[in-house]
Amino acid sequence: MDETTRDASAYAETTRSDRSDQSGNEAREIVGGKLETVEVSKHPDPTIPDTELSLADIERSKSHPVRWIVYIAGVLIAIVVPYWIGRMLAVNHTAWVTDHFNILNPQGMAFVSWTVTLAALTCLGLAVVDSTHWLWRILFAIALAGEQLIAGLALLRFDFWYSTYVVYGKSCAVANAANLGIISAGFAVAVFAVVWVGLLVVIKKDSPLNVLTRSWASFILFFAFEVCALLIVLFGGLLGTV
Repeated sequence: MDETTRDASAYAETTRSDRSDQSGNEAREIVGGKLETVEVSKHPDPTIPDTELSLADIERSKSHPVRWIVYIAGVLIAIVVPYWIGRMLAVNHTAWVTDHFNILNPQGMAFVSWTVTLAALTCLGLAVVDSTHWLWRILFAIALAGEQLIAGLALLRFDFWYSTYVVYGKSCAVANAANLGIISAGFAVAVFAVVWVGLLVVIKKDSPLNVLTRSWASFILFFAFEVCALLIVLFGGLLGTV
């Protein structure tokens, strides 16, 4: 073995031994042919503490069951109480309700009831998409209460045109329009749900049409169905048939 080979082997052995000889945050390395001590960064302490909690325990700690129970109770109140108040006013204070209903024509009343129902449905959808924030859930409960109040005043049911004629007489057109606005918004969201589920089933994941299932595209499609339903009510002759 010649002199050059011995020097290379000795250099390699010295380098391996120097790099393995580390203490704390210092290490010895060959820099510029000389053996020097250099600073190295220490491994940081772990930021996640040891815990004996399971994933189920962690999820339960984030579930807040009391908050959900209170919210569900509030939604049930928003469904029942406003409708009962509206129905009581329609039956016991018919003249007062008629005077305030007559401020709007049937087209205007249909638009108001459709808008309130659309607001409730939109907030419900946003609450599902953005489940980390409670704002949309609260707005949904408020809009739902408004929709139920209008439904109570308009005596909403499957054959509402008989009830409204019995209570309001010849002034029932505005109440019928309110019911049509609510029903059209509900019917549109049902059609949208069927179409959207159909798109999920039919469109493949690698298809360019898969963009239609994105959240923003779904909301655009939802509003398109809702606007079509409103136009049918306003200009399709339904207001004159009930």
